[in-house]
Order: sequence, then structure tokens, then C-alpha cells
Amino acid sequence: VGFVLAKHINPASANNSDQQPMNQTDYFISQIGEPARQLGQDNDLYASVMIAQALLESGAGQSGLSSYPHYNLFGIKGSYAGQSAVMQTWEDDGAGNAYTINDAFRSYPSYYESLQDYVAVLKQPHFAGAWKSNTSSYQDATAALTGVYATDTSYYAKLNNIIETYNLTQYDSPNVQGGIT
Repeated sequence: VGFVLAKHINPASANNSDQQPMNQTDYFISQIGEPARQLGQDNDLYASVMIAQALLESGAGQSGLSSYPHYNLFGIKGSYAGQSAVMQTWEDDGAGNAYTINDAFRSYPSYYESLQDYVAVLKQPHFAGAWKSNTSSYQDATAALTGVYATDTSYYAKLNNIIETYNLTQYDSPNVQGGIT
């Protein structure tokens, strides 16, 4: 009986020892990566920028605003379907000086609605500088968002670092897994 149990346990434990546990950031990317890829493809946006903004704005899904019951991944202010949450937020006066205010942020039923609403916001002409059709790279898009989407004067550098660190440009192309284009 010991031999039979060992035979069943050892292969599983050997496989488990080869796998690294997924950290919070990787888990978060696994949750939103494919929906972001599809929304980016369908809407002339860089999924890499979308995912990087979600990581930065939500603390990889760990902030109070991005968690249940609000699911706001992008720090979008206002209300969504009449739902909002008032929270403290960090602002930059445009000269690099930080201050905090309380403001209303949109509250969503899930991550997916947050992603969809982000797309709706970014498709406004005000953000045309971040569209794929108006840029030659994700770096152009992050530069276009700095001072427009966020007041942080280092926003583009933070987003570019996240994109590079987590290889998020892989989400900017259609998913060809399984030979489907």
C-alpha cells in the first residue's frame, strides 16, 4: 500500500515543485490580460497600457477602490450607472507637488465593466493621442496620457516600467494560441 500511495503522490509533488506560486501581480494580470487584449484589439488601444494602468491605479487589484464592491481598476472619477464611492486620492499640481483630496469614483459590478468603461473613456477625442492609430508605440500612448489621464508628471515612466517589467506588450497582438488568429 505504501508503494502505491508513493507512486500516486510523487508525480504530483514533483510537478508542483517545478511550478512557482503565482504572485499577486501575475494573478491579477491573468485575470484581466485576455479581456484587455480583446478590448484593445476591438477599440484601437494598447492592451499593454490598459493593463499597466490597471496595475498602477489599483495596486494590482489590492486597493480599496479596486476591490469588492467597487472594482474600479483605473481610478476613474464620477459615477457609473449611478454608483460611486468617495475616497481620498493623491493629486499632482502639474509641477510635481503632491496633495490629497476626497473625490467620488465610479463603482462597477465587476472588473469587466471597469475595463469596458475605461475603453469608453479612452475613446473620447480628448484621449486620441493614446490610440494605436495615432501612435507608433505604447511609449507614445503613455506619453499622451501623462498630464491628461493622470496629473502625475511621471505617469508615462511608471507605466513604461510596468509594461517592460511584466512583458505586457504580448497582449498588444491578437491571441494566436491554438493556431487561431
